[in-house]
Amino acid sequence: MSFTRTVAEHRDAILASTTVLPPVRVPITDVLGRTTAEPVVATLEIPAFENSAMDGYAVRSDDGAGPRTVVADIPAGVFPDAVIGAGKAARIMTGAPLPAGADAIVPHEQTRESFRDVAPGSVVHLDAEPVAGAHIRRRGDDVSVGDVVVASAERLGPLQRSAAAAAGAASVLVHPAPRVVVIASGDELVAPGEPVGPGQIPESNGLLLDGLVQGADALVTELLRVGDDPATLRRVLARIDADAPDAIVLTGGASVGAYEVVREVLEPTGVQFLTVAMQPGKPQGHGAVGGIPVFCLPGNPVSVAVSFEAFVRPALLRMQGRRDLLRPVVRLRVSDGWRTPPAREQFMPVAIDRSDPAAWTVRPATAGGSGSHRAGALALAEAWAVIPASVDEVAAGDVVDVMLVP
Repeated sequence: MSFTRTVAEHRDAILASTTVLPPVRVPITDVLGRTTAEPVVATLEIPAFENSAMDGYAVRSDDGAGPRTVVADIPAGVFPDAVIGAGKAARIMTGAPLPAGADAIVPHEQTRESFRDVAPGSVVHLDAEPVAGAHIRRRGDDVSVGDVVVASAERLGPLQRSAAAAAGAASVLVHPAPRVVVIASGDELVAPGEPVGPGQIPESNGLLLDGLVQGADALVTELLRVGDDPATLRRVLARIDADAPDAIVLTGGASVGAYEVVREVLEPTGVQFLTVAMQPGKPQGHGAVGGIPVFCLPGNPVSVAVSFEAFVRPALLRMQGRRDLLRPVVRLRVSDGWRTPPAREQFMPVAIDRSDPAAWTVRPATAGGSGSHRAGALALAEAWAVIPASVDEVAAGDVVDVMLVP
């Protein structure tokens, strides 16, 4: 068997034909998971004013320890009009603005009185010597106006969205989520939960791809199941073309055997079908229909998962303008070895032993190894061990590349 491309060559060819979706401006409430199309620049300082880092008392440090007369009560969200003079203090809450005259905060734990019972006019006794600047958050010591809070081409996760909002962003210019149609083909497929007759199996690849697409911050707009009738697939594709999604992902019917409906329908349109030097996932197809990128994946579930990670996910991230297109890879030691296929890059589903936090190890997730049909074994896989085509065998004690999958 001769192979048309390596994994890297096929991925590079796909990415070379993948374009970034035009950016749109989106309210800050709706940007979670989106990718910035320009830097998010602060329009507010953080903090916006000097404030207390503790629940306690705002005082003058020059007065030293001892009694203070409380002249004000300052909650967060209220700008104080009190001035802290000699021998005076203000009860102040975390985040509340620092009153004029005060240059230190004494935590309430360093006083004798119950913090809750103190009111203006009462006296508190400081057990500790105040230190100028203690427990005070200075204006702009985190972010200044004009600072870049989130760089361009970055994913806006919960932390990044929060930082952008805190810095004054009301909306962000982002690349939209790619809209993806998933089509599973095969006469043997029945919907999950439906009765399974002789020679039939539940259709699980669509659900697999739906989850993987969402994990890539894209959106499945349709999840379709078709049989092995070419006319039916042509009608489905014609309707989808009119709706113009950003990508179409098909599973099954892409190999060289009989009843390969996806190949029969799409190869005459210019979609290229080829063999990639990988296990699992050897038969692949890629091209465009009506200008819409099309990914034709094998029908076996482990092959679908591997093919998505190797080819579809990077393309969906490229559409979103991301810089980092591949999963993080760590180097881990193998506890149980396995054989590898000749001249093919192997993606072995593995489980991670974390019993020693300083020395994680990996082993095949099941005794079945990387068998492409093992749908049930996918539930046990925590990562993919990626083994170069030049390696004939992985032995216990070897260190391998492991692609972490959330």
